Amino acid sequence: MEGPLCKWTNVMKGWQYRYFVLDYNQALLSYYTSKEKMIKGDRRGCVRLKGAVIGIDDEDDSTFTITVDGKMFHFQAHDAEDRSKWVSALEDTILRHTHRRRPKKSDSSQIPTLNDFERKLTETDAYLQLLINQIADLNLKIENATTENDKEKLVDIKAKTLTLLDGVKHTIVLLQIAKNTVHPVNGLIDDNKNEAVSQQTTPKNLPSVSQSTKDRRNSSASRVVTLEASKKEESLKLESDLLNLNGVPETSYSSSDDEEFFYDASEETPGSTNIDIATKSIDESSGDSDKPAIMNRSKIDYDSLYDDDDEEDLGSIEGHGSVISHLISQVKIGMDLTKVVLPTFILERRSLLEMYADFFAHPDLFISIADYETPEERFIQVVRWYLSAFHAGRKSSVAKKPYNPVLGEIFRCYWDIPNTSQQNSRTIADGPVPWAKSDNLAFIAEQVSHHPPISAFYAEHFEKKIMCSAHIYTKSKFLGLSIGVHNIGQGSIYLLDRGEEYTCTFPSAYGRSILTVPWVELGGAVAINCPQTGYSANIEFLTKPFYGGKKHRICGEILNSSKKPIMSINGEWNGVMYAKKSNGKTEVFVDTKSMKIIKKNVKSINEQEPFESRRLWKDVTVALKLQDVIAATNAKSAVEQKQRDLVKERQESGVKWENRVFHQLGEHWNYNTPLTRRLSTRLQ
Repeated sequence: MEGPLCKWTNVMKGWQYRYFVLDYNQALLSYYTSKEKMIKGDRRGCVRLKGAVIGIDDEDDSTFTITVDGKMFHFQAHDAEDRSKWVSALEDTILRHTHRRRPKKSDSSQIPTLNDFERKLTETDAYLQLLINQIADLNLKIENATTENDKEKLVDIKAKTLTLLDGVKHTIVLLQIAKNTVHPVNGLIDDNKNEAVSQQTTPKNLPSVSQSTKDRRNSSASRVVTLEASKKEESLKLESDLLNLNGVPETSYSSSDDEEFFYDASEETPGSTNIDIATKSIDESSGDSDKPAIMNRSKIDYDSLYDDDDEEDLGSIEGHGSVISHLISQVKIGMDLTKVVLPTFILERRSLLEMYADFFAHPDLFISIADYETPEERFIQVVRWYLSAFHAGRKSSVAKKPYNPVLGEIFRCYWDIPNTSQQNSRTIADGPVPWAKSDNLAFIAEQVSHHPPISAFYAEHFEKKIMCSAHIYTKSKFLGLSIGVHNIGQGSIYLLDRGEEYTCTFPSAYGRSILTVPWVELGGAVAINCPQTGYSANIEFLTKPFYGGKKHRICGEILNSSKKPIMSINGEWNGVMYAKKSNGKTEVFVDTKSMKIIKKNVKSINEQEPFESRRLWKDVTVALKLQDVIAATNAKSAVEQKQRDLVKERQESGVKWENRVFHQLGEHWNYNTPLTRRLSTRLQ
């Protein structure tokens, strides 16, 4: 494949036209100053593609990146269609050269080496891909099924195959973790050095090949793979000799002095592969004899683990490179990650439902909306609370992912409002949190759907007659070097005494630099509206551009009922935001650095129902706190398997799932007994 692309250069701080040629066999992307120079063979530079990672920006439909050799290269296609063609061709090239087998150097009767281990993983990957292709064929057969009976049988086969697929993927990830335990990864591995690993350097605790494994090698499927592999290896050896003659560079380069630093040199750039990264094996981090045993449950204070907000920084992901690289090899740019199993070590010690509860970490700010007299003041306060919610929900810059809630999972809590007297307060037994009082802000959330993943939550303050109801469908997408999570849904705030409703949408979240030091940012445009008063706000969460700019920026404006701007807002959503009024006066709008986060009150885990978040995930939380990845993975798998068993039981008994405290109405999910309904019932 060949054609024009623009390439970013740091020296010129801009895009330069170049003519590119993709060599599929050599895994090389060469570029020239023009097509004529290409014909003459005057190459300007090249990018090696073996071991490279492609990335795209969800906010820009024409740019893409290639990360390899410790550098990040930025390219710009003519349009979205042109980018799609290049990205697809590049991905196919990378995948082809990433999964090549190396010549076998040891007899099967000897102790297996690291290369043997790698070969078996590659072979397993090949079978995994076959399984994925078969599932795709099943989908076509289901769509084309002529009778309902045939369709049901095919759907049943697909369900069982998906379970098998999930098990195979999980097994591969565990094997990668095991490999990383005995042979920690320090950046990228040089292929020649890796092949030179002798039998003496083989880890002693690597298990020998079992008889069953030898038998499997003799199976017909294994023989086919071996024959095909040997043919490919002969071809690859010849090809390798030719490449050496042609002088394929050891690293990507540019031949001109003025383009010495034409790759991205920002703080998100992966470090040099020559840097020695001090990493500890998972076994070392989890095998500390001073740590309490997870299984001794009677001595564990689960509640204190959740009260501890400190999350260990992941640091450089290169220490987990084998796991991340394997996962990346299984997905394509733009692929939906809803059903992709992510490694346990990236999990945050709380459920997604609890993260939504943390949106109300400034309960005094939320309930004060009802205190303002004019529509303009109330709307401004709604926007102020909205912009304060995300820094508490995203507690730190540590890029970790909350637990995926299981179907029917519940989280309940309440907040004491600062500087309020509780002398005349009373317990609201029919509220979302029956033990909360009338002057508390009570919260409840439920996972109302698993596929697609939809969460619903509800909050109310009885005395202020204010409530909030929302539902969010999280749709994850793989972007190469980033993961994008689109939060699809709507939230509504109701002021019962005013008869006003304020609707809002939610920004997308992005996990950036997933191969190096991950960090989180928000992006996208959101809208806040009040139909009763006509006030509205348009807020944009700005993602950081690679060629400059700051992180975590927002900008927006508030419009009155005449659609005239009365205030503009800018700043950082996790820092200080400023408001500029129509008279030109500027003032601090929200200062998240100085705002105190109010601790939520959650019932002790020992008193919770089995389906409540903290009790459900407690063993995973303990293991993560102790940095015992294997125990955390096992505990997480146990939770997920329990849910699969429950689904199977319902299917066998013909019982339809019923949500606990929310119900669906059109595209919305509403709380069953909101404050409006309970108050109207009392008046009757």
